[in-house]
Amino acid sequence: MQCSWKSVILLALASIAIQYTAIRTLTSKPFQLCPLPSPQNCGVGAQETDPSFERGTAGGGGCDDYSYFTVNSTRKLHILVLATTRSGSSFVGQLLNQHQDIFYLFEPLYHVYATLVPRQSHTRNPAERRVTLGASRDLLRSLYGCDLYFLENYIKPTPSNHTTDKLFRRGASRALCQQPVCDAFGPSDLNVEEGDCVKKCATLNMTLATEACQEKRHVAIKVVRVPEIGDLRALVEDPRLNIKVIQLVRDPRGILSSRIETFRDPYRLWRIWRATGRRPYNLDLNQLTVICEDFSSSVSTGLSHPHWLKGKYMVVRYEDLARNPLLKTQEMYDFLGLSMDKNVKHWIRTNTQGSNEPSAKHKFGTVRDSAANAESWRLKLSYDIVDFTQTVCQKVLHQLGYKAVKSVDELKNMSFSLVQDKAFVPFL
Repeated sequence: MQCSWKSVILLALASIAIQYTAIRTLTSKPFQLCPLPSPQNCGVGAQETDPSFERGTAGGGGCDDYSYFTVNSTRKLHILVLATTRSGSSFVGQLLNQHQDIFYLFEPLYHVYATLVPRQSHTRNPAERRVTLGASRDLLRSLYGCDLYFLENYIKPTPSNHTTDKLFRRGASRALCQQPVCDAFGPSDLNVEEGDCVKKCATLNMTLATEACQEKRHVAIKVVRVPEIGDLRALVEDPRLNIKVIQLVRDPRGILSSRIETFRDPYRLWRIWRATGRRPYNLDLNQLTVICEDFSSSVSTGLSHPHWLKGKYMVVRYEDLARNPLLKTQEMYDFLGLSMDKNVKHWIRTNTQGSNEPSAKHKFGTVRDSAANAESWRLKLSYDIVDFTQTVCQKVLHQLGYKAVKSVDELKNMSFSLVQDKAFVPFL
């Protein structure tokens, strides 16, 4: 007897859940002994001090109520850049990566989704979403504690002796291209190209990477696979963490244009529409609607000032950052309570003035004329695609201060900006 399609879906979801549960159960580093010698560091008023107190021990609260890294008056700052693909997140990530006191990781959640949902689509399946978000939160919690070993559970093939050459975009992190992780470059090598890092640093030793993380005063992570700020509430409210979220937003029309150019196969039908003027009947509209729904939901939550986000949430528009990179970066660092060191300022001046270098043409590159790039989508998208996008995304365009165009002439008139002056004051 043949299985129905519903049965097949249920079996697939059960398989994902089993993989995730196995990872949670079998991983050795963060899910064993709770190393805190004293409950006062946890800030939760617990009393268990018995050295036999273990995660999951019968009769005890378990280490879920405690941290496997110290939380005290000299706490690390845990910075999370919440974004979506092609929204300028690589640029924002580098503004943090260049700071000498910050350990930065570029999209580690890539490995979670590659493992649990190999053919990730724009699904809204609740069961699948719960599994992937649960795994993502656990991984982020571990990484903020500088436990990079936990990441090995999702890297394929599994690292041997804690070494791997498969960490996604390893070269995008300065700390992973410098000593003690890599001997090929020294402290004076400020602008190491990502490709050079991958080529000259060879395999990544996760033990040395963990040590590098521990030596830094703060940790920053960029994610593009968490739909909205509400999905991070458990992390933000975790007393073991000291999280501040920078939500990066961009005009959905610009995001769509960039994805059409960058992800050529998945967005092939959009290019056909642009070239022929006829919308394909089988066009995947989720590729657009998901952007706008997630932005709208997340920003609505953040700007409603819930108590759990007080002092922990800031909205940054990519277009504002592109037009005034030094000013907006300073505002970001003010929100974080950190000084913007000379390395960050030097990188901004070097990377926002335009370039004809090959790296400027890399699909994930950050060397570009940022101001000119912010609204360049207007010269690439056809008016009918723009008009359709404005209809679908009307609510979020209004929320974020982006103007709609009503004609081809308005669209192509680059002397007229579609970005309204709008202030997003951090909730302090």
